Amino acid sequence: MSQRHECGSPPAPLSGDSWLELAREVLDIEMEGLAAVRGQLDGGFTEALGLLSACAGRVVVTGIGKSGLVARKIAATLSSTGTPAFFLHPVEGAHGDLGMIRKEDVVLALSNSGETDELNSLLPALRALGVSVVGITSGAGSTLARLSDVIIEAKVPREACPMNLAPTASTTAALAVGDALAVCLMRIKDFGTKDFKRVHPAGALGARLSQPVAALMHSDNLPLVAENAPLTEALAALNGGGFGLAAVTDASGRLAGVFTDGDVRRMLCRAGFNPARPVAEVMTRNPQSVPATATAAQVLDLMEARQITVLPVLAGDGALAGLVHLHDLLGKGRVRFAPE
Repeated sequence: MSQRHECGSPPAPLSGDSWLELAREVLDIEMEGLAAVRGQLDGGFTEALGLLSACAGRVVVTGIGKSGLVARKIAATLSSTGTPAFFLHPVEGAHGDLGMIRKEDVVLALSNSGETDELNSLLPALRALGVSVVGITSGAGSTLARLSDVIIEAKVPREACPMNLAPTASTTAALAVGDALAVCLMRIKDFGTKDFKRVHPAGALGARLSQPVAALMHSDNLPLVAENAPLTEALAALNGGGFGLAAVTDASGRLAGVFTDGDVRRMLCRAGFNPARPVAEVMTRNPQSVPATATAAQVLDLMEARQITVLPVLAGDGALAGLVHLHDLLGKGRVRFAPE
């Protein structure tokens, strides 16, 4: 048996063989968890598979913390195997990203306990949009289970963590359930080698991301207002632009700020709506931006790090040159750079 220790006390020295014994014990616990979840698979899995295979939109995978990291990987696996999917951060969803959801989408929500407040508080809003919710959780009687249309139970006997606290076996199990869904969906959709190559154009994607962002940005008919413009004009630009923000410029054409959906929400909560009020009083000043000379790969890294979907692009003198959306970098939501 491996040598475990109480929190706060130094571990006893281990020999090389003892380290191997401990590593094998961790793997044994993880395999034990997978075997348990394998035995739990029931009609909930097949019902969830039916919802996902019939999805006319995209699969929206969501979770927070370690479950969020697993959710990101499941979304990536689904997308690369013929089921369009993306990751939605629950907190960002509550602050405007629900605008990406359509009623034809299906939500795949992950929470080991099923009692994650940030996730569960978002689910009623998702259901109000008309989407179906599939939950992956160990809590068959949890809040997540109650708010889901279908649940896949993934309950492991114990974590590999010596304190039975850190998500280890449970996250492995959730990831494996995601893989099982993806592989079953591949079979349903008859997704083969040709399809796999079509959605993995590594060379083409690399070439796209090596371009300067100026080659991919939007520069015409931008949602643009002057900083002294009244809110009525700014709201019209925001609503008609399709970016979720309007760029605000000063008298010399330099970027002074951005006016976003979040700015509107904060304005209404704090001071109400005065249509004649200048947009400069409520906009976000000094917003994140990128130079037109930046590569698409650099911009993509920044968007991922800051969880931003739209960025202003600036010319060398600070003037607004354009706007770039995440989908512009990745090929409008579908990586396709050559005719079939």
